[in-house]
Amino acid sequence: MLHIGIDASRLATATRTGTEHYTFELLAALAVRDRVNRYTLYCNQMPTALPPLGRNFELRPIPLRRLWTHARLSAEIIARPPDVLFVPAHVIPLGTPLARARRTVVTIHDMGYMHFPESHTRAQRLYLRLSTAWSARVASMVIAISKTTRDDLIRYARVPPAKIHVIYHGVAPRFQADPPAEVVAATQARYRIAGPYFLFVGTVQPRKNLERVIEAFARFKPQSSAASPQPMLVIAGKKGWLTEAIERRAAEIGVAGQVRFIGYLPDADVPPLLRGALGFVFPSLYEGFGMPVLEAMACGAPVITSTTSSLPEVAGNAALLVDPRDVGAIAAAIGRLAGDATLRAELRQRGVARAADFSWDSCAQQTLRVLVGT
Repeated sequence: MLHIGIDASRLATATRTGTEHYTFELLAALAVRDRVNRYTLYCNQMPTALPPLGRNFELRPIPLRRLWTHARLSAEIIARPPDVLFVPAHVIPLGTPLARARRTVVTIHDMGYMHFPESHTRAQRLYLRLSTAWSARVASMVIAISKTTRDDLIRYARVPPAKIHVIYHGVAPRFQADPPAEVVAATQARYRIAGPYFLFVGTVQPRKNLERVIEAFARFKPQSSAASPQPMLVIAGKKGWLTEAIERRAAEIGVAGQVRFIGYLPDADVPPLLRGALGFVFPSLYEGFGMPVLEAMACGAPVITSTTSSLPEVAGNAALLVDPRDVGAIAAAIGRLAGDATLRAELRQRGVARAADFSWDSCAQQTLRVLVGT
């Protein structure tokens, strides 16, 4: 039996996005799979939500207002070192080399700041570059969430390939292809979505390429009538860096009435809105994995996504792939989905089948092997 310590600080975030969902779902799957090893979940404050955990899991709040990772967590693992330290969505504490942990494992999600530095402030770029280099050097093993991230770690951070394990995300059970029709209708009504719509879900920031999506939607000219009104573009997600400029773009090009920003969605509202959409539009400039694409496919939403980064790796042949810098190509893909019910049905079928290849149990099984060194 090993004592595995996990940085669970991401669970304190109420509005979870990619890395927080990864931490939550992976812990849930580990708790089901592993009843033998002992786990300590370190956190700065009490989590807003926890998955069901077994008796071999202990929550250890160790609060500190500032410098929690490098000061408080470092002190904890030095004083009471686990056999294995796992950092699923952050940076390895600076005090780790002084601890007596046998093994340190870190998940690195992406190196998008190297590909699109303009999508981050200078301070963010510096921090990300230094923290990635530090974590990759100190870790016994590195988990990359895609082959794309693995290749970036080798190229930019000089991480030895033998040190990297590619382990894909899974799909949470709530993402299903057939939520009840009344749930879909009630969720649409709650967000005042009265007609056909295309949907984006993710943090509203430049890397998600939303200005080009809005411009593409403005170029898209559907055949509308009283019986078939013009589709809307619904953008859901919490605000990120430069959100205001993205929101202004719809007004600047005259489509503010057709583009709606509805803010962060509670987990329960995402599947029904995906299921009811004409299509899910996600031509992001760069993704380490692109979990929203997988979740959309699992819900039966036809997907438009990018030819770049990890997105073709995740989508396979189950999506329309476009050059994310080509507004005309994005507009054409939107037009194809809007006008071709047969294509939508085909992509739904392919997407559900593709999403079934990814599971959190498989992710947990592979992660556990890395943690215990088998």
